[in-house]
Amino acid sequence: MASSQSHALIQSGIAALQAGDAARARQVFEAAIGKGEVSPQAWLYLSHTLMLLGDHAAADPALDRVLAAEPANLYALCMKGDVAAALGDDRKAANYYQFALGGAPASGLSADLVARLQAARAALGALQHRFRQRLDDVMGSSAGPLPARFREAMAILNGEAQPYPQQPTSFYYPRLAPVPFFETGQYDWAANLEAAAPAICAELCSLLEGEEGFQPYVQADPNRPNRGHALLDDPRWSAFHLWQDGRPVPANADRCPTTMAILAEMPIPRIEGRSPMALFSLLRPHTHIPPHTGMLNTRLICHLPLIVPEHCRLRVGAETRKVERFKALLFDDSIEHEAWNDSDEVRIVLLFEVWRPDIEAEERALLTRMFETVVGYGQ
Repeated sequence: MASSQSHALIQSGIAALQAGDAARARQVFEAAIGKGEVSPQAWLYLSHTLMLLGDHAAADPALDRVLAAEPANLYALCMKGDVAAALGDDRKAANYYQFALGGAPASGLSADLVARLQAARAALGALQHRFRQRLDDVMGSSAGPLPARFREAMAILNGEAQPYPQQPTSFYYPRLAPVPFFETGQYDWAANLEAAAPAICAELCSLLEGEEGFQPYVQADPNRPNRGHALLDDPRWSAFHLWQDGRPVPANADRCPTTMAILAEMPIPRIEGRSPMALFSLLRPHTHIPPHTGMLNTRLICHLPLIVPEHCRLRVGAETRKVERFKALLFDDSIEHEAWNDSDEVRIVLLFEVWRPDIEAEERALLTRMFETVVGYGQ
């Protein structure tokens, strides 16, 4: 029978390969395949032999026969990448390497297959590096500096960064652009806030003599499950609340009349039981607020840095900014963010929320009614 003859020929071809006679192995494997039905493994042997002989153009369709029967064959996928790379098709090679590496299980592979996948990963890295160099060469010839958004897109394309979408924990409002930082220079209220920063800072300094009124920023809530925040009930990140849950905190607000007057001019949401929310946020030396996202994407968070030593920074999405005294930062906290105080002194900012400027007045009114209904439900 043809299958028996084919099997004998395949064994003969394997012996030829082991003896280092690739030309003889090719003849035998092709003869075996010509005898009739053979397994995908026979085509894989032939493909390997053709690659040893440098005949990548012939190896490519042979590998297609393997993958037609076994689309997830990791050997064949890696070899398709090798063939494409040898033929000068970097994009095709990268696609096959990525598919093979993405489909490989974490364990249970033979040593030979592990080595082949490692080689594929190294080859993919070299292809990606060459691609990045080409992009850099082309884009570097552009007149003038590239816009920040374009640079970020290139970093994502090159695998050097990741996209950071809005991921609010409680409520998502659609069709809002995921912009990490909003530039404060276009808002009159932000200019007024910065102009008042010295007076606000003076009121803050009067509070610090005993630090009365400061409490951990993240506190356990008996009505909510413990989400395991790294700074839960930790005074290293503390708050002095001026407005909390939509109401002023009299004992604190009365000590900061200038700050309260400035806050009254800000575009802060007015939501019964929820907002305004405003506080002095204190971050003690060598404290890191780990990556997290806020509850809503209908607001922005404003920081007015007041007491700021060196080595303080804030990351929102892919962008990290230095925290500078009296220079407001306006950001979307529904995008993953984190903060550092790597100094030996405390860092304190005035923190409050404002409406996103791209939400219209009608929508703000509807959102206010909805949020008040949610807050009041069951009470």
